[in-house]
Amino acid sequence: MGSTGSEGLREADRKTELPREHVLRRTLNAEVHARPFARLNAPEQATHLAMLSGEAGVAADYAHLVSLCRRYGVSPPDSAANHAWLDFGKFRLKWERHTEFCTYTFFRNAPLTCRPFERPVLDSLPADWVETIPGEVLAAVNLVLEPSDSPETSLESLTEGVPSLMGSEAFAAASVSGGAAVAFMDFAIDPRGFGRVVVNDRGLKPRQAGRLVQRLLEIETYRMLALLAVPLAREHGRELTLLGERLSAITQRLPEIQGLEEERELLSQITTLSARAEAIAAATQYRFSAAKAYYALVQRRIEELREGRVEGYQTLTQFVDRRLAPAMRTCEAVRERLDTLSRRLTRAGNLLRTRVDIQLEGQNRDLLQSMDRRARLQLRLQETVEGLSVAAITYYAVSLINYAARGVEASGVPLPVAGITAAAIPLVAGGVWYAIRRVRRYIERQNEGTA
Repeated sequence: MGSTGSEGLREADRKTELPREHVLRRTLNAEVHARPFARLNAPEQATHLAMLSGEAGVAADYAHLVSLCRRYGVSPPDSAANHAWLDFGKFRLKWERHTEFCTYTFFRNAPLTCRPFERPVLDSLPADWVETIPGEVLAAVNLVLEPSDSPETSLESLTEGVPSLMGSEAFAAASVSGGAAVAFMDFAIDPRGFGRVVVNDRGLKPRQAGRLVQRLLEIETYRMLALLAVPLAREHGRELTLLGERLSAITQRLPEIQGLEEERELLSQITTLSARAEAIAAATQYRFSAAKAYYALVQRRIEELREGRVEGYQTLTQFVDRRLAPAMRTCEAVRERLDTLSRRLTRAGNLLRTRVDIQLEGQNRDLLQSMDRRARLQLRLQETVEGLSVAAITYYAVSLINYAARGVEASGVPLPVAGITAAAIPLVAGGVWYAIRRVRRYIERQNEGTA
């Protein structure tokens, strides 16, 4: 009994191990928990920088972050990390590395003054470090998360002091997070180069506040990234118009052209236009595709805000629909025009190539007919030459027979030289004719076997 009981206990304590894990299992699972939201409590200030450093700037971005960590004695993140949350005492940093840009969001929890934007978090950092951040500033935002005096305060009373705080009245406002906060964004650049965002906390939880702040900052970042495609659309839109006009002029000339040389010239022009269209596509394809993706992210982030209207102000959705959506439609229109032009060039090129092929086939047909006539003439000439050859060879062969007969007669043998010569003529002529025919038939059989 005792032995059986101990065996049962050991059986209960034993743990079944999992089979061998996939080498990427834990890495893939970690992606779900990557880039966690900050925990924020009002009053809070934040400065957000989006630096366009390109896909080749990964090493430079990480090295610059490490240099800041060393100044403050903070352990840097792993070199393979693409995000980090670091506490430097005077401020906190959320660092994220993306495909073509890098973001730095600095937080500081401190009582707010009546003019919080005059002393942003960025002023707490070493100036030389800030000035040498790799890349170029694409988005820069100062954000203030302020506590509300009372959650019951009306939205109208909240907006009274916002214009002076924002520096203008041209801003969007909305009740967000199911009424737990009110957000104000100006989508502008102040004299120091920053946009301004004010969030009035009316009952946000720390993690909820972090999500809200990140979404607002991402709206500005992705908005600017999406707009990077607009200058390309304007620049190449005019060129596409010119290319389209040149193609139209070429297609109008198609029914009028006659000679093969003219068709080849037009085909060369179409090839030149096609090469230029492909160059434009190569220069814009990535940017237009990225703009479409960034615009979708902006729309998604705005949807996640769960906006409510603040009377007298446009919402963030209205601002995007009015300002950003037309720019994105312009980019999409240019991309569609480029695709349409490429298809037109392909059709025009195929049509011209067909015409050229037909012309070449006609020339080849005429050439074959001419060669056939030459071959028939050559055959007739050959038959004539064969007749002359038979006569010439017969003449020389009979002459040799005649000389031989005379030689024999001169030696004392009585021979009828004239008779022998006359009798040799038909025999030699028939033999020569037969030999030439055999040779020609042999050559013809050889040619047929080769063909």
